Amino acid sequence: MPTLFDPVKAGSLELPNRIAMAPLTRNRSPEAIPNELTATYYAQRASAGLLISEATAISQQGQGYADVPGLYGTEQLEGWKRVTDAVHEAGGRIVTQLWHVGRISHESLQPDGQAPVAPSAIAAKSKTYLIDAETGKGHFAPTAQPRALDAGELPGIVHNFVVAARNAVQTAGFDGVEIHGANGYLLDQFLKTGANQRADAYGGSIENRARLLLEVTRAVADAIGADRTGIRLSPVTPANDISEDDPQPLFEHVVRELATLDLAYVHIIEGATGGPRELPDRPFDYAALKAAYRDAGGQGAWMVNNGYGRASAMEAVANGQADIVAFGRAFIPNPDLVHRLQEDLPLATGDQSTYYGGGAEGYTDYPSYAEK
Repeated sequence: MPTLFDPVKAGSLELPNRIAMAPLTRNRSPEAIPNELTATYYAQRASAGLLISEATAISQQGQGYADVPGLYGTEQLEGWKRVTDAVHEAGGRIVTQLWHVGRISHESLQPDGQAPVAPSAIAAKSKTYLIDAETGKGHFAPTAQPRALDAGELPGIVHNFVVAARNAVQTAGFDGVEIHGANGYLLDQFLKTGANQRADAYGGSIENRARLLLEVTRAVADAIGADRTGIRLSPVTPANDISEDDPQPLFEHVVRELATLDLAYVHIIEGATGGPRELPDRPFDYAALKAAYRDAGGQGAWMVNNGYGRASAMEAVANGQADIVAFGRAFIPNPDLVHRLQEDLPLATGDQSTYYGGGAEGYTDYPSYAEK
């Protein structure tokens, strides 16, 4: 019977334990360029079986928040190379999360001040993080009204995902990539009825709404290898004002199609991102979802996320519910989270006022248990 602290394989990734650090947006990359603090932050957490970077924009159009990193410019890639070198030197493994936010953006972040893009011109009742040009201080503001993408633009978005994936692995030194298909961002917007009201080949039926996500995933897997490619999905989260009328058949279709690609892993957010694991108005059978993936031949590691603690994570691995458990916010104040979980040591509490933006405070200054 496997334990949370046993090695596991995810595609070509040989992981020393089954604890992953989930993507955590921290807004500390001015001009979308990771810096030395970023390198220190990830290296401090390199004992995780797998580090998944904060979501990283594949293009300027894909950016939705101030001071988040990118993968589309030379300086950005050089910054990430410093990060991956530091992680590898510390003995870790790191993949980057490829991100296009779709409608969760603001004109001030878009090329030439244009409107954000989406499957349909439906605004999200959500917010984004901006920095005031005069004061230099960060604040949250409503997202902008998007425009609907023309079908002729979609091959370009697929291409941008592929270029970003190649940049990540071949230039920036990442061990692989995770495609962000969750939390109400572009690929999730195409999947779900609350954001997609198209009448073309990318809207309407389950097969049509899943088309763009599957095209992106196939193209990225072809470009860098399926064994270096993972994907993140969130069947029922209401994050960023996203909703779906009937998520069970939609996501079972998605994972059956993903099963044919032999991906490194599938990463599932259970329940509301950062919130309840069970949503009374959005019931979902995660065991059936995993069964659909395995029954269709999916061999990749099954990663679960959202609200897991030590006991529940150990149980999930022991009973076969998951191969890997991702922890998010617990990694912020606990750079040595793996050690603390293994030894059943107390966990530190993070300062939420420093989660987004700023410098070293609340980022690289949390001590390990031994240092404390």
